[in-house]
Amino acid sequence: MRFIYPAVISKTENGRYRAVFPDLEMCEAEGDSIVEVQRNAVQAAYDWIDLELHEEDPLLPPSTDKRDIRTCEGETVCDILVIYRMHEGWDE
Repeated sequence: MRFIYPAVISKTENGRYRAVFPDLEMCEAEGDSIVEVQRNAVQAAYDWIDLELHEEDPLLPPSTDKRDIRTCEGETVCDILVIYRMHEGWDE
C-alpha cells in the first residue's frame, strides 16, 4: 500500500528542521538537514500508519492536497511517500 501525506517543514530556532503532518495527529519528525528530516518524516508517518492499522477499527485520514495547506514564512510543504507492506494473512 502506498500512502502520501503532506508534511510542513520548517527550520527551528536551534537550526534543526522539523516536519509536522497536518493530517496525522501528533505525527512529527526532526532532523539536522532537509534530507534527514524528510527521511525521519517517512519513518514517523510509517509508524503512525502502522499503529493505526493495528487498531480494531483503523481510521486513516484522507490526504490533504499540499496546495491547500497555508504556510508561514520559512515553511515549505512536501509530500511524504510511505510504502507499507501488509504481510499478515498473505500467502507468499
